[in-house]
Amino acid sequence: MSQARPVMSYDVHGTQSWVDLASPDSEVSKAFYCGLFGWDSYTLAFSGFSDYEILTEGASGPGIAGVQALADDTESPSWTCVFRVDDVDACVGTVEAAGGRCRVDPTDVAQMARIAQFADPQGAEFGVWQPGPSGETTVIGDRSAACFVELACRDLAEAGRFYGRVFGWSVMDADDGHPAWTRWKVGDQLVAGGVAMDDSRPADRPSQWTPYFDVPDCDAATGRAVELGARVRVPPADIDLGRFSIMTDPTGVRFALIALAGPDR
Repeated sequence: MSQARPVMSYDVHGTQSWVDLASPDSEVSKAFYCGLFGWDSYTLAFSGFSDYEILTEGASGPGIAGVQALADDTESPSWTCVFRVDDVDACVGTVEAAGGRCRVDPTDVAQMARIAQFADPQGAEFGVWQPGPSGETTVIGDRSAACFVELACRDLAEAGRFYGRVFGWSVMDADDGHPAWTRWKVGDQLVAGGVAMDDSRPADRPSQWTPYFDVPDCDAATGRAVELGARVRVPPADIDLGRFSIMTDPTGVRFALIALAGPDR
């Protein structure tokens, strides 16, 4: 397959902008990811919201990800992949017209951003984000940040139609033409991947997005994650983007590591 690097910016409509972790134990999650990636953190407190942990690149670096406690016992621990949009409120109608549903209505987070959360027609949850006047700079594509996102679903064609309508994604041609795997782009930028869920996965398992975090050495980072309490789901393997593994963290949340290929790594 031809090489294509993940998106490295977050300022284009329909591209990845943020990843947000809903955790049953924020302190355990924070300790795991900071231990694995060398991140720091600080706490944001907003009126009407629970405390929100911002994970940062170094003690004074920009934000990389967010962590918050589960809203209630009905919510499952997971990473939410958040995409940049030009108008959060307009996105609600677009999502619903395409067959998705709104889970969290558009909300302002202080002066930082306007956000909303949705589920696509196959049940995969995702967020959208519109920067506010004082929104922070985030890191997308830098070492240890989320550099790629992948959707596991039953029907890739349906997913392509939905996200194409919502974000303007189109299919990126792959040399192998594999029917169980695809990639989507905005313009010439690779923004996401999709993999078909086969019969080996439980029939009641919902579709889900998984973030990929950039590491210098996938095997070493996978070993370190295991030492910190993670479980390996897919051991390190090579693909055209680089060498990757898929894991669950100590709270059971799925994530992936990748050492990106390319001459500039």
